[in-house]
Amino acid sequence: MDIITYNIEGTMYVNLTNRCSNACTFCERTRVSNIGGYDLWLEKEPTAIDIISDLKSKDMDGINALVFCGWGEPTYRLDVIIEVATFARSIGLATRVNTNGQGSLIAGRDISHDLATCIDSVSISLNYNNAYDYQRVCISEYGERAFYELIDFATRCHNNNIDVTLSVVDIIGEEQVNDCRKIADSIGVSFRVRPEIK
Repeated sequence: MDIITYNIEGTMYVNLTNRCSNACTFCERTRVSNIGGYDLWLEKEPTAIDIISDLKSKDMDGINALVFCGWGEPTYRLDVIIEVATFARSIGLATRVNTNGQGSLIAGRDISHDLATCIDSVSISLNYNNAYDYQRVCISEYGERAFYELIDFATRCHNNNIDVTLSVVDIIGEEQVNDCRKIADSIGVSFRVRPEIK
């Protein structure tokens, strides 16, 4: 049975899709079979009704945030994000999307305004400080354009009053980490170094 929502350390996560526009060489799903004990591979993508029903069936005591993050890139399911996040806010939950930042490329238009209606924060995987290395390691279907577009997406979300964090995995080395931090500083957003999941 598909795991649609899952609780890790008091945060409820929504698993929307297996699809991703990247094929990152360090991606967890190429090396581990589950996250936090949950097998997240979906046989069928859940509808907004499926997700909301699943949330209503869960013990939400102590849960204060809903995060769209599973095996794939959640912004492939933008309409579902908006419907579920609107519900989540109605019951007092903060909302976040963990993303590769390519949602506007996927949609073919700027989606930052859509997200601003119901999303409090976005965490964007920056991963490298330049388009060449980003594409070499993240292998986006959009090529090196993906790097520039994710920077633009971060900027647009920030300008739409969404709390933005750019993140990198700690395996890239101190020099790259520092350069990526400078990128975050240049557009006025937060920065986080996250540990590699092994």
